[in-house]
Amino acid sequence: MIAAIKTTCSLLKLRIGVAIAATALAGMAAASGPRLSWIQVVGFAVAVIGASGAAGAFNHYYERDHDRLMLRTNSRPFATGALRSGPGWPVAFLILLALSLFLAEITTGALSAFFIFLGAFTYGFVYTVLLKRRTAWNIVVGGLAGSFAVLAGAAAVGSSLQPEPLALAVVLFLWTPPHFWSLAAVRSEDYATAEVPMLPIMVPTSAWTVAVLTHTTALVLVSLVPLWFGAGPLYGLGAGIGGLLFLWKSIALYRSPTRPAALANFFASLLQLTLLITGVLLDSAFGSWL
Repeated sequence: MIAAIKTTCSLLKLRIGVAIAATALAGMAAASGPRLSWIQVVGFAVAVIGASGAAGAFNHYYERDHDRLMLRTNSRPFATGALRSGPGWPVAFLILLALSLFLAEITTGALSAFFIFLGAFTYGFVYTVLLKRRTAWNIVVGGLAGSFAVLAGAAAVGSSLQPEPLALAVVLFLWTPPHFWSLAAVRSEDYATAEVPMLPIMVPTSAWTVAVLTHTTALVLVSLVPLWFGAGPLYGLGAGIGGLLFLWKSIALYRSPTRPAALANFFASLLQLTLLITGVLLDSAFGSWL
């Protein structure tokens, strides 16, 4: 039973799914609109996790041969043979996606479900099938998957076109490349062996470290935009502390492009996103008291 649970969690990339659901809830919290019932919020979160899981599982299935070549991915279920490939799997993933979109539609509406679909489609097809092995800028477009999750959350409460959720969507778009480029720099041999054209193995060090620093600088600046539109001090603390730490580590990586520096920047990106989302949620819950 435990082995089956671990396999399922790995197959559906549940850790990533939970993170994407958190960004979607942040988009919901950042938008102004009617409060949803807890049943709607839970249903929406489950729908996001399910759609993300369907896209992640398809990524495992499609990339199974290349995953065997990378130390980071060679323990995935299809790569190890724990799950045997077959035509029934893509159908199962499609059914999971359809059920997740239906759940989103009945709990938070068609527009929210559409954005969830766009996120899953971007990661599962646009990134995995079309871009991952064709261009070093693959992950730039792949970053839209997180942006669509934010917009789905905003749409769930009325509008995805308000300044705060739009700014958060842009932050997620800008966050993904430096996050994954830092990881690719740490795992450069893995990506080279698997022939995945990630930027750090395709261009000189001076080029990809500038790209990382440029994206990080831009996302830190954009993350401050909600403060101009009424976001409170709890949001400001989360965005400010996390952003400054991420920027500090990106500058350190630019100055000294070593593997430890890349790993430190990777973890700084995770902390920045965590603090940003926490700031959004706390500001929504308690900001009116301050």
